[in-house]
Amino acid sequence: MKPAEADSLARAKRMSDDRGRGLEVLMEAQHHWMAMDGFRRERKRNKDYCYGKQWDDLITVDGVTMTEAEYIKSQGSVPLKNNLIRRLVRNVLGEYYKQNSEPTCVARDREEQRLGEAMSITLQYNMQLNDSKDLLARSFEEFLIGGMIAQRKWYGWNEEGKLDCWTGRVDTNSFFVDSNMRDSDGKDATIIGEIHDISSGTMLNRFAHSPEDYKRLSNIYNAACNRGYFTQYCEQFGTGRRMNWTFLFPDNGQCRVIEVWRKEHKPRYRCHDLNTGELFKIEMEDYGEMVDAVNKRRLAQGRMAGIPEEEIPLIECEWYMDNYWYYYMLSPFGDILEEGETPYEHKSHPYVLKCYPFIDGEIHSFVNDVVDQQRYVNRLITMYDWIMRASAKGVLLVPEDCLGNVSLPEVAETWSKFNGVIALKMKPGTPMPQQISANAVNIGIGELLNIQLKFFEDISGVHGAMQGRAGVSGESGSLYAQQAQNAATSLLDLLETFSSFVRAGAYKDLKNIQQFYDRKRFEDIGGRAGLVDINYSKIRDVECDINVVESVTSPAYIQFANQFLMQIWSAGQITLEQLLENGSFPFADKLLQSIQANQQNMQQGQPMQGIDPNVMQQAQQGVDMNAVNKAYDMLRGGNRQAA
Repeated sequence: MKPAEADSLARAKRMSDDRGRGLEVLMEAQHHWMAMDGFRRERKRNKDYCYGKQWDDLITVDGVTMTEAEYIKSQGSVPLKNNLIRRLVRNVLGEYYKQNSEPTCVARDREEQRLGEAMSITLQYNMQLNDSKDLLARSFEEFLIGGMIAQRKWYGWNEEGKLDCWTGRVDTNSFFVDSNMRDSDGKDATIIGEIHDISSGTMLNRFAHSPEDYKRLSNIYNAACNRGYFTQYCEQFGTGRRMNWTFLFPDNGQCRVIEVWRKEHKPRYRCHDLNTGELFKIEMEDYGEMVDAVNKRRLAQGRMAGIPEEEIPLIECEWYMDNYWYYYMLSPFGDILEEGETPYEHKSHPYVLKCYPFIDGEIHSFVNDVVDQQRYVNRLITMYDWIMRASAKGVLLVPEDCLGNVSLPEVAETWSKFNGVIALKMKPGTPMPQQISANAVNIGIGELLNIQLKFFEDISGVHGAMQGRAGVSGESGSLYAQQAQNAATSLLDLLETFSSFVRAGAYKDLKNIQQFYDRKRFEDIGGRAGLVDINYSKIRDVECDINVVESVTSPAYIQFANQFLMQIWSAGQITLEQLLENGSFPFADKLLQSIQANQQNMQQGQPMQGIDPNVMQQAQQGVDMNAVNKAYDMLRGGNRQAA
């Protein structure tokens, strides 16, 4: 086989022009997008039930297809609903917010732990830059509704003209992935991508790098660059998007760009430098310069030094077929706007994906589990309403023999007045007018409704204690807390699965930070923590484990850290300046400035000013010294007790 034939990209370029290659990639992406049609329909149904559109399922009656709401209205009834799913989703979101956790980096080599601390600080800065707390909460809500979530991690310019590492949510309606994958993280996918509908200005800013590019793009997106054409397709804000759009052509008047990441393959050399331990890969044409020449030079130097040839560290190489990610930015007509091998050093695509539970390739969301209970609750309350409306309520029975000259409409009108008087001619033996009022027949709908509400809690796992309901009379606080903890246990699978998604996203953020942040950026971000003196030249080589732990900004963490610092300060193991620099006290900066001012006065021979006793009282206020002593004993391995 010739080398050019083993290279899938070179073969495609030889067999077709750019337009033909673009159309081939476009059709493959469209195939995988259409394969997700069932998932999109199921997600839309779950979303409709979550946000109140609970009678929109289609049914066929006597050959006529209509929604359930239309059928109920045609029967003279009202399609009532009691949205329990929305409350359920909010409760689970509240449980996620209570975790108050964030990713941190732990270097595998303890000697590089300071670099790991620098990466943690920088990663937390990047998450704040992207408002990740709200972003992850909305992603978790999507996870509960649809069962699949995706985020895009990239480096570039944002709409405000800032260059940084960014994270963006991916609309699963416009997202596609390999329909043959079986890994819930998409690690075995061979194609992945997204449909972008963007304005003409954003499109030109992204892809036009010369006047020729501008002219070419204006011809491709001729209609979409017309503002009048765009305004014709404006949608109602806040009411949802139309779902009748196709893969190739938008119905919103914007410029459609299809981003496709696809696995390509080509022959390369996998190399291992025995001198440095470095592993890398090279192109076939670079073998002579990067391997052969280097090995010859090392052999010559080793012989001159008298080193046996078998002990000279060389670069070992292995020929292999490299499977690498290659991206295409395509127009709906097959024009290749941009292409290239992945620019990221993590050698992957910019997407992070999680499917749940993805057993046998199936997705079943949290909301989907309670849709049937919600439907039955709606059916019961609608039936109850119909029975109550069909029951007799205030019906007046008037014998015709006693009406005389009074008409029935006059009787009905006078009967409804609080001071009405009706003149009737009563004959002997004629019964008096009487009003009939009957209660709705009890056929057990109330009991059925209570059973369904109980099923709703049992199936979802979100019980009354987690929902914040008040405990019953005589119930102990420990029992109530145990009920809340048991309810949280039922959601542990969902929360841990989402945490794995957060870790995967943080890992790609970390790799992008290592690749694109320079020393100045690290020093600007981590300088306050005293990390400006570390060797940032090694930061790209640091491998870190990502753990999702309790946030260092949580009140519990801050209180424990402050108590521990106060303990070791009281033991004389740190100075007051170190206490204020590393603690999280609201008065720390003011007190530290006073101490530094006193030190300067002493150096200049001026009288020293005392520290405000009120400030020192604030420093010790609220500190539980018993808890501090226990924490200190635990960290020192019980040495304090032994003493």
